[in-house]
Amino acid sequence: MKSFALLLLATVVSLSAMTGLAFAAEEGAAPSGDSGSLKILGAGLAFGLAAFGAGIGLGYVGSAGLAVISENPALQSKVFIFVGMVESIAIYGIVMMFIILGQ
Repeated sequence: MKSFALLLLATVVSLSAMTGLAFAAEEGAAPSGDSGSLKILGAGLAFGLAAFGAGIGLGYVGSAGLAVISENPALQSKVFIFVGMVESIAIYGIVMMFIILGQ
């Protein structure tokens, strides 16, 4: 929990330090109608957050699965099914990334 709080604090500090860059932009620059950068940002967020969530889930499922397999090796196939279900979240993120970039 302490490391999560430090990570959250570092994220907030770094984001607040970068807000000055937004105000340092040149005045008079007209916004373009190109949404290519927003597509890339959306695709990156779709895949990044899905992979982050799958990584957290896989940590919990993997550690519990190893504990179950060490006590009862007959349950190994069920553990692999659960691991596959967690990994499907990252696969859905990749699919959404390609859908966003393909539009």
